[in-house]
Amino acid sequence: MKAFICRLGLAVMLVVAAPVLAQEQLAEVAVIPPAVETYRIGVDDVVQVSVWRNPDLSVSVPVRPDGKISVPLIGDVDAGGRKPQDVAEDIKGKLSTFVRDPQVAVILTELRSHEYLARVRVTGAVRQPVSIPYRQGMSVLDAVLAAGGTNEFASADNTRLYRKEGDSVKTFPVKLDRILKKGDLSTNLPVQAGDVVTVPERAF
Repeated sequence: MKAFICRLGLAVMLVVAAPVLAQEQLAEVAVIPPAVETYRIGVDDVVQVSVWRNPDLSVSVPVRPDGKISVPLIGDVDAGGRKPQDVAEDIKGKLSTFVRDPQVAVILTELRSHEYLARVRVTGAVRQPVSIPYRQGMSVLDAVLAAGGTNEFASADNTRLYRKEGDSVKTFPVKLDRILKKGDLSTNLPVQAGDVVTVPERAF
C-alpha cells in the first residue's frame, strides 16, 4: 500500500510538472537573440528572398553598394540599413499588385558586411591612417598607436571620436596631446566597433 501511494504521488508530481516544463521549453524556443532580432542588412550581405508557392520570384542576391537588391517582377528594393522583416514587408507590398496575398520571407544567408562594421578607423594627422579590427577593451590611445601616433602637423587636443548611433552621429572630444604627453587618461575613451578617430591638422 505504501509503495502504491509513493507511485501515485510521483505520478501527480509529473502531471503537475509537465505543463511547467513545456512552457519553459516553449519560452526558450521563442526567445530570439537581440543581436539577430535587431541586425540591419549591410552592403555585400547575401539575402534569400522566398515567396511562398512562387519559386520563380524567390532569389538569393547580394546587397549592392547602393544598398539595393533586385527582386523578380518588382525590380530594385532598398535593403541596406534595414531589418530583414522590414524588407520582407516592403517586398510583400510591392508584389501584392501582381500576386494575391504574397507570403514573403527575407533571410540573411551571409553576413559579409560584418567585417566592415567590426573595425575602428583612424584618420587625419597620424603617421599611417589605418582601419584595424576592433577588439574588446580597445581605447582611443590603442587605436592611435596602431596608426603610428600623431605626425608633426597634428592638433592632437582637438581630436574627435565619431560614433554612429541609429540615424545620427555622436561626436566625443579627445585631448590626445594630454594623453600622450601628460598621461591624462580622462578622455582616453573606450572605442566601439565602427568608430572613427580623427586627428585634425594645426591651423598655421
